[in-house]
Amino acid sequence: MKLQISLLALASLVVMTQPALAGCHSDPTPNLINSRLATGTTFLCNQHYSVLYSSVTHGPLWAAETLTAHDVEQGMSITRSSIFLADPRLLSDGAPELVDYHQSGYDRGHMVPSHDEPDHVSQSETFYLSNIVPQTAALNRGIWTGIEMATRDLALQHGTVEVVTGPGFDDAIETIGPDQVFVPESTWKALYVPSLHRGGAYVCANVKKRPACYTETIAALTKQIGIDPFPDMPAASRDLAYDLPRPEHSPYTPNADLDDDEKTVKSVVRGWVKEWKDKLEK
Repeated sequence: MKLQISLLALASLVVMTQPALAGCHSDPTPNLINSRLATGTTFLCNQHYSVLYSSVTHGPLWAAETLTAHDVEQGMSITRSSIFLADPRLLSDGAPELVDYHQSGYDRGHMVPSHDEPDHVSQSETFYLSNIVPQTAALNRGIWTGIEMATRDLALQHGTVEVVTGPGFDDAIETIGPDQVFVPESTWKALYVPSLHRGGAYVCANVKKRPACYTETIAALTKQIGIDPFPDMPAASRDLAYDLPRPEHSPYTPNADLDDDEKTVKSVVRGWVKEWKDKLEK
């Protein structure tokens, strides 16, 4: 169903913020530039990644990891468990459950992918629904998988990549399930390569036909989504366009490349996140 909903109308919800833990795979933790996003949030620290969960959207606002070449190499030898679970740390009403995704028409899309993890315990934690957003099958199994693959190869090439991933929402919110989990209009993945002092971000349209992605600077992404993924990133690097690798060919779909009409898609997606940001600031 479609709901015309203002996120600010949910400001009466109880704020459940917790300070980030030093060394919890997102140190320093991404900053919420737009403080209104902090409504109803809970910080969750896992073995190899951390999440800022929102009781407003019923999903992650961001998920952060430090991806190393060692992690990628170890993860290559691990069999994917594929067992999705409600996060046992989220006991409040409205926390996402498996039933929310049942016959929803959407995939359970990882923000931190399981293949980034070096052991079975950390891999299993990526299947918590606190790390999941509704993604179309075309996006999740196609170009988004290709971006995840390209990110792992970047870690193999440079040793370490800081990665922060999250959803973007429009003013007209679609929800799924009895807990009304928000369906993002886009998903983004921000990368920073410490050895190069360079970074950038992918932004992808969460659509059912011909999903496409574009790349953006960290400064532009921060302005659009109200979240600074890398607070310690050198200021001089934020506005620099980093030539991120093209998404690789997904093994789950024959068409994992960028849409031919990339400029049009870029304009549309940027419009979505700008409208979302403007609504939050009103």
